[in-house]
Amino acid sequence: MSQIHVEAFLDKDSETFSYVVSDIASKHAVIIDPVLDFDYKSGRTATQSAAVILSYIQQQHLTVDWVLETHAHADHLSAAPYFKQQLGAQIGIGAQITQVQTIFKQVFNLEKEFLPNGAQFDRLFHDGEIIQVGTMQIRVIHTPGHTPADLAYLVNEEAAFVGDTLFMPDVGTSRCDFPGGSASTLFHSISRLLALPAETKIYVCHDYPTKGREHHYQTTVGAQRQHNIHVRDGVTEAQFVAMREARDATLAMPRLILPSIQVNIRAGHMPPADEQGKVYLKLPINQL
Repeated sequence: MSQIHVEAFLDKDSETFSYVVSDIASKHAVIIDPVLDFDYKSGRTATQSAAVILSYIQQQHLTVDWVLETHAHADHLSAAPYFKQQLGAQIGIGAQITQVQTIFKQVFNLEKEFLPNGAQFDRLFHDGEIIQVGTMQIRVIHTPGHTPADLAYLVNEEAAFVGDTLFMPDVGTSRCDFPGGSASTLFHSISRLLALPAETKIYVCHDYPTKGREHHYQTTVGAQRQHNIHVRDGVTEAQFVAMREARDATLAMPRLILPSIQVNIRAGHMPPADEQGKVYLKLPINQL
């Protein structure tokens, strides 16, 4: 019997799944990929989605040790600072976030005080590292390709939270055309995940339902190997790269990539306010 409980929360606007993963024995928990509400038209933020997660945590009497980011998301703003403020949780991400910060400091011409050293986060995780939360052991798996810094979190060797690396089998895999992305690298990262035991559960960060079904968030390694439309068994690296690069060339940029990246490389914090106390995000022209 599993010693963990997984509660999923869907943000319908960005089709993002956030998770609270708790250790049944100790009631300690982590939050994975929480979403900050953002209205692009007005530039206003809100915490209704995060408050739903907080209410669940309080009702279950959980102690949250970590907010774990699978990567610097390009389709939603992170609510990690909200949970750090409300619960004292630390914020962690992959060590290669420094590469992403370096790239986007140039894209956005960020202030000189912004240092691309990862210090904005409480902890930078490395491949193979173990995060102990109560009796849960969370193994860090570096899964670059979508971005250089993507991670999967494997809880008790039974449940993998894979971020944007894999989607549900009928949707396929994530794009690789953001700065620092690589289809070949993603193929090798996915191969590591699909080498896990077939019964290993996979929890996705996004689902874009095909016609006739509702949103789903959980599948297995075995189902991915049999049915994933992009990387099922028998698909070669060359075939995958050709498919992924051709498909990516047809995709528009995510609706919230410009505000999201600026915020998420800062661990979910906004840029510093100006002398009047006002906060601004930048809009780079003809760079993405």
